Amino acid sequence: MSVPVVAVDGPAGAGKSSASRGLARRLGFAHVDTGAMYRAVGVLAAERNVDPADDAGLGALVRGLGFEVSPAGDRLLVDGRDLSGAIRTARAGELASRVSARPVVRERLVGLQRALGAAGRVVMEGRDIGTVVFPEAAVKFYLTAAPAERARRRAAELRAKGETVDEAALARDIARRDERDSGRAHSPLRPAADAVVLDTTALALDEVVAAMEREVRRRLGPAV
Repeated sequence: MSVPVVAVDGPAGAGKSSASRGLARRLGFAHVDTGAMYRAVGVLAAERNVDPADDAGLGALVRGLGFEVSPAGDRLLVDGRDLSGAIRTARAGELASRVSARPVVRERLVGLQRALGAAGRVVMEGRDIGTVVFPEAAVKFYLTAAPAERARRRAAELRAKGETVDEAALARDIARRDERDSGRAHSPLRPAADAVVLDTTALALDEVVAAMEREVRRRLGPAV
């Protein structure tokens, strides 16, 4: 594509959201968290008693939803309702993993995500951005970290929001989610063949963002 899209993929707790937001700020790009869209579908499905395995029900739900993402990626409105807070819970993450395994949901949201990134100058994060949503992205990253560190980070994030967290149980939930996300037949979680893989286990956030920025500017030069 003629305008740059930076794709950032990876499992839960690898630091995608914080790093993607930081990178977008440094580059002056918009930021889109596609995981937030799946979380919103999961939350709304639960509210409306739609089973995560009910493709007909999920299809009817997602067909009628309108998504609005703030340029900074910090607010998500669905049909005018701000779900930014409701989607940032452990339960919402579990629901997102379940509904995102359904092709009827992914097909609808992938189309919306491509529309959000069509103008370029965007850092888009998720599970399949570099492999499915924007396989032609100018730069692709895959962030990962040791499972124990990912669980520790996610626990700290949830505690900061006032949730009571059993870190051992959270680690088990993350492991199950990894297995489900990587093993699904439709758009499995995996690095794109040309992605830059960054292990963030021992890196501070600023170090991760700086490494990503260097790579983007090296590849895109005057485009950014």
